[in-house]
Amino acid sequence: MAKVKTLYVCGDCGHETSGWLGRCPSCGAWNSFRAEEETKPVNAGTRTGSWLMAGEGTELVDLSGVSARPEEKEKTGIPELDRVLGGGLVKGSLLLLGGDPGIGKSTLALSILGHNHKGEILYVSGEESPAQISMRAARLGFQDRGIPLLASTRLSSIEKVLTEGRPRIAVIDSIQTVYSDEIGSAPGSVAQVREAGMAFLRLAKALDITIILTGHVTKEGSIAGPRVLEHMVDTVLYFEGEKDSPLRILRSVKNRFAATDEIGIFEMTGRGLISVEEATGLFLDGKPENVPGSAVSAVLEGSRPLLVEIQALTVKSNYGSPIRMSQGLDRSRLIMLMAAAEKKTGIDLSAMDAYVNVTGGMKIKETSVDLAVLAALLSSVRDEPAAADAVIVGEVGLTGEIRSVARMSESLEEAFRAGWTRFIVPASAQAKLRRFEKNKDVKVYYVSELNEAFDLIFSKEERP
Repeated sequence: MAKVKTLYVCGDCGHETSGWLGRCPSCGAWNSFRAEEETKPVNAGTRTGSWLMAGEGTELVDLSGVSARPEEKEKTGIPELDRVLGGGLVKGSLLLLGGDPGIGKSTLALSILGHNHKGEILYVSGEESPAQISMRAARLGFQDRGIPLLASTRLSSIEKVLTEGRPRIAVIDSIQTVYSDEIGSAPGSVAQVREAGMAFLRLAKALDITIILTGHVTKEGSIAGPRVLEHMVDTVLYFEGEKDSPLRILRSVKNRFAATDEIGIFEMTGRGLISVEEATGLFLDGKPENVPGSAVSAVLEGSRPLLVEIQALTVKSNYGSPIRMSQGLDRSRLIMLMAAAEKKTGIDLSAMDAYVNVTGGMKIKETSVDLAVLAALLSSVRDEPAAADAVIVGEVGLTGEIRSVARMSESLEEAFRAGWTRFIVPASAQAKLRRFEKNKDVKVYYVSELNEAFDLIFSKEERP
């Protein structure tokens, strides 16, 4: 006999309740709860089938007597992925690769196995047929690598192959297609994803297998695989990018073995994902010259300085409340910057809709682009080009002051190597930039508050 219990599970975060709720108390999503029947065997506490380490945890261990082995990282052969991982894959770890459907997760996963074909590997596919995967392998140039493939979605079958074969690296594509016979809900449900995730976690730790899971994230939140698994796995990587752009950004959200501030940049081509190592001015390709509403700034993503273009558009509002929209920038930050600019400069933005975009699909969390965002907005309001040949860097405070940002000299040095010679930066950073100013043909303009910065950016006498 089995006990059947009906639960209501949030499709965004996996929060469970005994009854339906309009809004999730955990993540705040509206209308995200779905009813699921969770079937559990009566003797669930004594089963050992898929739980390789069932019964563990009853013996106390003295930590002083435990010999900790150093974390050995194995390079994947993909430079940008190794950069994000902090050196490579860790043996016995569980890694989650998430992102929108079609963004390149399966391509990257297959590339990892293609570059590490020496030794035991395994590709488990629950979405595509062997013929489809063979076509992708041929396109990537891995058709002769002898990659073992298992086309299965049953958890018990996958566990058996992993236990008997004990591959060094295994890819599960995708976690949402794997189902357990002991769970009554459909594949892809929160209960099934959680069951499969825990099973793969125990397999990875017990057998020292590096397991890579792929999972989809939809805007509607109907499939919550990656978000439910984030607390289980060792590393969480997310793919970002616009569908109409060949650029893909791999960002680390969680990593127990390295920092999470690095990003990897790839270009999607007919031969798969190509690592982009020289990316300083990559996001400025196609930038228009001398047009209103555009400004260039510099950001640091981990150890890599990048130049980004900020575009802004302001139009007269036809609604009672003006629209504030941003792409690649925190909307609440945009609203705060506009309020500070309106208060300190007297520019009336209350009757205008404002749209701000970071080109190239970049998502910026740093405050170093604050001044560039306001410069682009004012340029659009005045319908006058800003200092198109200057890199604008600086954080804007609520009192209108321009504040310095961390490691500014590194960003300016990289921008100078990319061909930029004029910079507008906070006055408080002058002492840190003395060595940088010694470069020939470099002009650095220091500003301390918004009015001073705007006067300089839109000066007609001597444009920087």
